[in-house]
Amino acid sequence: MISTPNVTGIAVITVALAVVCYYGKGVHPRSFWKFLRQKTALVTGRGLPDFARLTGFPHPKPVHDFNIAHARPRPYRPFRWEYHQNMSLKKLEPDYWLELESTYRDRIKQRRQIYTLHGKCIIDELPGSEAASKELMQMVIQYLCMRYPKQFEFDEWTLTFRNHILGSTADISTVHPLVFLLENVPEDFLITQEDPDTGLYILRAAVSTSAVGWNIGQKMGKPLHEIHGPVPDYKEKMAFSMDRYFSKMPCDKPIQRASWGLEVGEPLYLQTDEPEWSHRHHQNPDLPLTDIHMRVDWQTLRRLPNSRAIVFNFKALFTPVTDFREEPFIPKLLLKILLEGKKPIMEYKGTWSVEHKVIPALREWAKEQEDKGWVPKDWQERTLNEDPFYPGWEKHYPIPT
Repeated sequence: MISTPNVTGIAVITVALAVVCYYGKGVHPRSFWKFLRQKTALVTGRGLPDFARLTGFPHPKPVHDFNIAHARPRPYRPFRWEYHQNMSLKKLEPDYWLELESTYRDRIKQRRQIYTLHGKCIIDELPGSEAASKELMQMVIQYLCMRYPKQFEFDEWTLTFRNHILGSTADISTVHPLVFLLENVPEDFLITQEDPDTGLYILRAAVSTSAVGWNIGQKMGKPLHEIHGPVPDYKEKMAFSMDRYFSKMPCDKPIQRASWGLEVGEPLYLQTDEPEWSHRHHQNPDLPLTDIHMRVDWQTLRRLPNSRAIVFNFKALFTPVTDFREEPFIPKLLLKILLEGKKPIMEYKGTWSVEHKVIPALREWAKEQEDKGWVPKDWQERTLNEDPFYPGWEKHYPIPT
């Protein structure tokens, strides 16, 4: 603990250095005092750690003209052919760990409602995970404030987080870290920690409102191979590699990947005992094509530098399948996967209940794109070079700056 005289001395030195560094450059007084509060808080042990320095992974670049009302997520289309079940890992892009878009307010409201209804199936933790949850909250706060400086603000002296999108504040010295994540970030976070007896990574804490067919109450306290038990080929092809990957994963090499499926509507949280689950077992002949969406769970994995926990987080994104009509190569590629994909994998994805509507539409759109010259008639289905996107997507999804 820093004694009172030492705190005073540190503060005086901080003020002096700040005056030299800032006023000498003609910086606006308001910016100066904000900088001063941050630096004083940091040297007195109240500020956030510099996670870029601790992890070796860079901070995101700020987006100054960001407008949440018009923000769109990038068009993730993680279709691969030939389609095999594997980790399919890519390097995480620093600017896209937490990607906000126009559904932000509605999604946060929905997350709160789901938590109210389902309690510990949404937020739960085991003893010993508290430090990792707090560290994750701090990392998230630092990221949000750096990436979206007009939308989020953190006072390192009072430990107050301000969410200007929602008009809310949070005292991070008192709020539970997992509740903070629920109420401010439209993503799910699952925290795994190494079991000292087995060396396996165990789910120890989580906030998850985007689970379809499972919930964290079924997964808490289990190692990776049990968590992924229902996933086709996981035990045979991926379990050993994933355990080894987790044990060796460094802080400076976070990764990203995606999973996808086809859904009726936009189910965020859906359990097998709910009435809406039953539609997966039959094909409705009157189902409008406009009601069918692709759901992508865009996932990232990274190690926390101090607790050494590994955090898996993901965001559920929904796209009407009718959008594929205007996306070159996507109809033909998805059609190939639905017709010839490995049966256990496709059954796990639950696409059968909508295939009677989607497959004829994809056939029509694929031919239409060939007739327009968007796709060569002799093109053989394969994973696109632009994976997980498609050629020309930037024209329709401008990148914020």
